[in-house]
Amino acid sequence: MVNKNNIPAADFAKAVEIGRPPNVSRLFPNSRALLVSGKYIDLAMLKKGKAIAIATNGRSSFVIRGALRAAQRANAALIIEIAKSEGGTNAYCPTNYWNIARNVDAFCNEMGITVPVAVHADHYGIKSDQDVETAKTEIPSMFDAGMTSIAIDASHMPDAQNLLANIELNPFIPPWAGMETEVGEIKGKAGLSTVEEASFLIKGLNAHGIFPNWIALNNGTTHGIEASGQGIQVELTASIHDALEPYRISGAQHGTSGNSSDRLRSIAKTTRTTKANVATALQMISWGLQVNDYGNAILDDDGHFIKVEGEGVGEEMWEEMKAYAAEMKWSAGNFKKLNRPFENKLLAQPAPIRERMARRVEEFTYGMIVDVFNGHDTAPLVVEAILEAGSYDPGPKAERIENPDDWTREKILEGGAAIERDRGPEGDFDD
Repeated sequence: MVNKNNIPAADFAKAVEIGRPPNVSRLFPNSRALLVSGKYIDLAMLKKGKAIAIATNGRSSFVIRGALRAAQRANAALIIEIAKSEGGTNAYCPTNYWNIARNVDAFCNEMGITVPVAVHADHYGIKSDQDVETAKTEIPSMFDAGMTSIAIDASHMPDAQNLLANIELNPFIPPWAGMETEVGEIKGKAGLSTVEEASFLIKGLNAHGIFPNWIALNNGTTHGIEASGQGIQVELTASIHDALEPYRISGAQHGTSGNSSDRLRSIAKTTRTTKANVATALQMISWGLQVNDYGNAILDDDGHFIKVEGEGVGEEMWEEMKAYAAEMKWSAGNFKKLNRPFENKLLAQPAPIRERMARRVEEFTYGMIVDVFNGHDTAPLVVEAILEAGSYDPGPKAERIENPDDWTREKILEGGAAIERDRGPEGDFDD
């Protein structure tokens, strides 16, 4: 007997038994949802080849539902994530670091989802020494709540401090968890990442026995609804990934909104990217706003969003949302702040409206998985890898090749100070 994703029922049951990390098994002992380490999602994409897992920012329950349904249809391994700005202690979304795993698990069981899902703490931002100290409590609390993967984003800091923060916080991340690191704050065409600084970060981590699954770069993209002046720099991305090939690290693509499907396909085909974040696009799509081919909201001549009648939220609800935004003096880019105050209002809408909100996300996400990212039919690859490893932890995919004596704190500070590049303008580039 096989389940709807052509995975033998006995194999799926065994994967649920042994493939869920200890925190997930403890929190959800009776669950049939296959929540897994982010490591397994990365490995599945590498096994298929030229494939990227969509990492859906679950800003609302409608986005999470739609993404899960799309992954089920596409037989695809999936990442559901939330970033610190979206779901940290000063969040603007109802989904947060401490309820996202519970929501994903519940929706999987409710809808009979049988594809593997990693729950990822995206952009866990570190901007100061105080943030490092706070993280030593917050990171364990997030894993206590069911997280299975994390991105330590200290890219806002100088190169040496970025590396040192990653090293200092690594003991607080479970060794079985997926891990992402970042170099070069996402600022569009300004402050692009370089081979030198990416190599500095990854070599230093390697010397300390830290082997991330993914590295995120500033490769020309922006967060939010604005298209950057140039979009993803595919050749730059490929050159950095090639330089890091001995360290077996994959790429994480941020800021996909504002990039055409053709450019995203090129990232899948010509770089080592296995994770791509999609956030603002799905928010806009769930609300029923008019978007272009790649999910960027279309504005009218006055700079206002265009609501598609009969799609997304109800028409009266949309008027209420716009009025609230106007009262708060929120521009189009800050409509994201509507997520938190309106989640319960949106959940109180009639069932057909709630359904069309999730369905719109499902259709867009399915198209991205199948037609853009080549991520379909990767769910069985995760199950195969779990059964082969016999564990919730496949272990590291890299090994130490750098000499720790060359990467002491003093030498890291010296090496970081020698890196010269344009870091771009100052400002808040979080989304």
